[in-house]
Amino acid sequence: MELKENFIKAAQALKEAQTLVITSGAGMGVDSGLPDFRGNEGFWKAYPLYKRLGLNFMGAANPQHFQKDPALGWGFYGHRLNLYRATEPHQGFDLLKKWIKERELDYFIVTSNVDGQFQKAGFPEDKILEVHGSIHFLQCVVPCCEEIWKNEEKIEVEESTMRAKQVPYCPYCGNNSRPNVLMFGDYSWIGKRTWNQERRFQKFLLPHYNKKIAVVEIGAGTAIPTIRNLSEDIARWNRATVIRINPREYHIGSHHIPLACGGLEGLMGIDKALKILIEEEK
Repeated sequence: MELKENFIKAAQALKEAQTLVITSGAGMGVDSGLPDFRGNEGFWKAYPLYKRLGLNFMGAANPQHFQKDPALGWGFYGHRLNLYRATEPHQGFDLLKKWIKERELDYFIVTSNVDGQFQKAGFPEDKILEVHGSIHFLQCVVPCCEEIWKNEEKIEVEESTMRAKQVPYCPYCGNNSRPNVLMFGDYSWIGKRTWNQERRFQKFLLPHYNKKIAVVEIGAGTAIPTIRNLSEDIARWNRATVIRINPREYHIGSHHIPLACGGLEGLMGIDKALKILIEEEK
């Protein structure tokens, strides 16, 4: 009963909103069939070989691999790149686009995901902030310069060893290249693309300070709470209502709306409730 009531509250907040901020973590991709790497067991379920190698997600997502053993580094990221390229965004992305169009909402997307699924779903680049970078862009491993370029590489991975069969190189110096993704303990990440996105996002927020903002947060966990903190910061600074969609870690302050369910279920539930509210007005 509480979930159904909260769907109605979320739909009401969305109906009254003048501005929409969509924030998302790994849970956004689960309904598209992507792993969320929740905990060591979740990571090892997606990549059982790494359990035998004694590597957890933090160990696999380590920038040092690209210098010391680039075939191992690219084995993990090449596999993910191929997975993201092959994955189609789920219906929830279309629901978000529908709300934006039908309600004529100005909006921005902030995600910790590096998978490029929002762009693949048809959202424009200049409306997206990828706080951890994107696997679809490359940089030099050193780095020799500040250049970032599109990842058009085809990485074959031997899945029995999780090692890449070939390693892409930096066109500027000939060293190895690596994804333009912020990894753990990463001091060589080139953040200028993300920083430019951040500036666009801050510029977007300024004129919306006194408007009604709805923040729809989808699948953001507490292990690395970047997205959750951002959602709540927007609520404090801009008096926004946060709709937190998360099957396990859904708790949030009383002025906001928790939805204890998965991303697609939550978006579909809001959409159904929104249709009811609109019908009642007629």
